[in-house]
Amino acid sequence: MQAAELDAQSIQKAYARWAPIYDPIFGRITTTGRKAAVAAASRVGGRILEVGVGTGIALPDYGANCRVIGLDLSFDMLRIARKRVDEGLTNVEGILQMDAGRLAFGDASFDCVVAMYLITVVPDPEGVMAELNRVCKPGGEVILVNHFAAEGGLRAWIEKAAAPFGDKLGWHPDFSFDRVMGQKDLTMVEKKPAGFGGLFTQVRFKKAAA
Repeated sequence: MQAAELDAQSIQKAYARWAPIYDPIFGRITTTGRKAAVAAASRVGGRILEVGVGTGIALPDYGANCRVIGLDLSFDMLRIARKRVDEGLTNVEGILQMDAGRLAFGDASFDCVVAMYLITVVPDPEGVMAELNRVCKPGGEVILVNHFAAEGGLRAWIEKAAAPFGDKLGWHPDFSFDRVMGQKDLTMVEKKPAGFGGLFTQVRFKKAAA
């Protein structure tokens, strides 16, 4: 069977189902990678874009040196994120509903762009990577945390078996790491495990200086 294609409608439906239970279930699973990515972004500081902000669970962890804009496609997730911001996150400049593949920002708008648990979700991962690259300033960083497909063994077999149900899951279980490596302006400077028994990986890219 072939991997199911994801589209905006299937993603919205999947995350409408996940939104009420995301924090207690997935929040716990993603703690290690989330905190590591936010710490790396906070070291860069300045204007930060979090693409796929979800419920905003990571927002309280950004340093005071960061001015954060979060965006997501899911209205149900964003409703929870906005409530978080309203409770006193003064360094969050905005929470926006937006397609990661068509970012409504000018070139080189952000010092750092963060995308956690996102790139396997979107219909066009290469297009999203191009957008993350475009809105990042020269010399800035693009930081990903994600699940990438295993190269072999039992996990690889399970991922291939689950691939046809990607539209129901809302993500690609068999997502290849090579799909995030096509931006010539971005050089990978770090790749390391990011929790949950090695299922997630943190990747940091440095954008070439102007």
